[in-house]
Amino acid sequence: MSGAALQWSERLSDEVAARVQDLLERASAEDGVAPVSEQAVLSLTADAAARHLLALRADNVTGYANLVPGHDEHPAMAEVAVDPRFRGQGIGAELVAAALAAGGPGTRVWAHGDRPAAKAVAARLGLRTARELWQMRRSLATPELPELAVPEDILLRTYGGPADDAELLRVNGAAFAWHPEQGAWTESDIAARRESAWFDPNGLFIAADPADPARILGFHWTKVHLDEQPPIGEVYVVGIDPAAQGRGLGRLLTLAGLHYLRDRELGAVLLYTEADNKAAVNTYTKLGFSPAHIDVAYAAE
Repeated sequence: MSGAALQWSERLSDEVAARVQDLLERASAEDGVAPVSEQAVLSLTADAAARHLLALRADNVTGYANLVPGHDEHPAMAEVAVDPRFRGQGIGAELVAAALAAGGPGTRVWAHGDRPAAKAVAARLGLRTARELWQMRRSLATPELPELAVPEDILLRTYGGPADDAELLRVNGAAFAWHPEQGAWTESDIAARRESAWFDPNGLFIAADPADPARILGFHWTKVHLDEQPPIGEVYVVGIDPAAQGRGLGRLLTLAGLHYLRDRELGAVLLYTEADNKAAVNTYTKLGFSPAHIDVAYAAE
C-alpha cells in the first residue's frame, strides 16, 4: 500500500483545484506529455459530469484521477496522474484500481503517451488495450500544402458567433455519436472553449450550403498551442454531418485549416485520431501527417 488516503469529490474547491493543476503541470513537465486531457482540466473548475479522486498524504495531493461516468453504450472513462515527487510508491495503481471499480464494468483508463510506468500499472492490474489514439504531426513547410480549391456548391466561411453553436452541436453530435467523449459535447463545452485564451473565430472553419449559409455541413476547429516552444498548431476537431459524407468535406476543411495555420507562421501542426478510423488516418496520411506518439485506453479483461 502507498500510504495515501483516497478521497472522492463531486466538485473541487478553488484551492484544491489549483493544487491539482500544479500537480498536472509538474507531471507534464516531467513526462513531456500532458497526463490528462483538456476536458479533464476544464472539469477542475467548471460544472461537469466528472468525479474527482484525490490521493492525499499529510498536506500533499500526491495523485489525481478524473472519472467521467458512462452513458448509453459508452463506458466510463478515467484519467490518472501522479505527482513526480511521489512516484514509485504504488499511488498510480491504487488510483487506477479505484477508478475502474467506481466506473463499473467496461471502464477504461487513458495512458497518455503510454509511458513505461503506465504499461507497468496495466500489467500489474491485468488490463488490456481497448483503444488507441494516435497523435499525428506534419511540418507546415514541407511537403508543400496542396492548393485550396472550394467547389461551387460549398460555402466555406468562418465562425459567425454563438448563433452557429446549435448547428455546431448538431453536426458534432451526429458525426461523433460513436465517440464517448467528443459526441457528448453540450453548449457549455462550446462556451468554455470560446472563452479560452487560445480561441480565434477566424480559425473555426465551416462548410455550408450556399443556399442556406446557416446550415452547417461540416466544420474544422483549429487551435494554436502558444504555451509550446515553439508554438504549434492543431487540427482540433473535424466534424462532418453524416448526410454530407462523400463530398470531400473532410479533406477540404482540414486543408483550409492547415493553410490558416501556415499563414500564422507556425512550423508544425498536430492532430489526434483513433487508430482504427481508417478513413481519417488515410486522409491525414495523404496530407503529409505521420504518427508521433500513441495514447492507449486500458480496460479490465
